[in-house]
Amino acid sequence: MRRTKAVLAVAAIALTPVLLTTTAAFAAEPVGAPTACQAPTDTFVVTTPVDEMSDDDVRITILRIIGDPSTGYEVEAAAQEALNGTVEDQRNFLTTDRWPARAEDDRFAVLRTLYFANVYNDRGVSTAVQQALNDGTPTVLRAFLETGCRIAQFEDDRFAILRMLADPTTTAAVRAAAQQALHEGTSEAARYFLEHGQFEV
Repeated sequence: MRRTKAVLAVAAIALTPVLLTTTAAFAAEPVGAPTACQAPTDTFVVTTPVDEMSDDDVRITILRIIGDPSTGYEVEAAAQEALNGTVEDQRNFLTTDRWPARAEDDRFAVLRTLYFANVYNDRGVSTAVQQALNDGTPTVLRAFLETGCRIAQFEDDRFAILRMLADPTTTAAVRAAAQQALHEGTSEAARYFLEHGQFEV
């Protein structure tokens, strides 16, 4: 058995104290904290239908999936297992077995997002994570990693900037840069300000 269940169990245990922390734990917002969002896993796209591939093409495609930086642990383990099996096993990996493995990698990425959301006090992201985990389907978890987390992170970023504007100790230069970031109205502008812009003025 691969390590997924054990890893998720350990992660859940480790996160339990964080999830039970009171609202007071959100009082101190880390300045310039990076995003809590984790990148979607296994983004390698196979463009040729599997039934049109030669046996060599199938093996090469699996090797390319293994070598792709976005490939997660579970997909890599399933791919390696397929390579050690028959050609039929390898074709089954590309058509079927890859997807439940990717779902496990996505679930772990969502759990990592939850951990970092609590570390960085991103309450919007934390709420969105909980909603995705409560649903638990591969489609919802994937959608959260691809788009949902970024949307929630934008709201948290806007709130962090508004808090800076409300702080009387914020300098005039930082205040102007913060207002400009809000005026642009994009997630990229808000994130750039928090990670870089506030330190460049």
